[in-house]
Amino acid sequence: MLNRKNVSSGAKWEEIVGYSRAILVGNVIEVAGTTAINENGEVVGINDPYVQTRYIIQIAEKALKELGADLSNVIRTRIYTTDISTWEEIGKAHGEFFREIKPVATMVEVSKLINPEILVEIEFSAMTS
Repeated sequence: MLNRKNVSSGAKWEEIVGYSRAILVGNVIEVAGTTAINENGEVVGINDPYVQTRYIIQIAEKALKELGADLSNVIRTRIYTTDISTWEEIGKAHGEFFREIKPVATMVEVSKLINPEILVEIEFSAMTS
């Protein structure tokens, strides 16, 4: 089996559900669906998909760094939002981090996320050299 390294964000849900914030297997990194929840369990950027998106990317960036990577290693993002009409705000925040990197990206509307104050959830795929 390939070497495997898991990264935890310390979120209470990781133990309850049984998942990691991010995982490195071989040269592939997967970052779990990430929302704008801070270390106190509070939603950051209530009613602001732009702020939530920025916060989410910063959480993912921290996890990537723990695995020896950074945002330049990201090859795919999957963005889930509860209101697709806010795509421009979400896209603006995404572009501030990925304008030059240009990973493939998907953005879809979902009926709801785990908390009604959460407007955006993002998954990230990355590769190391």
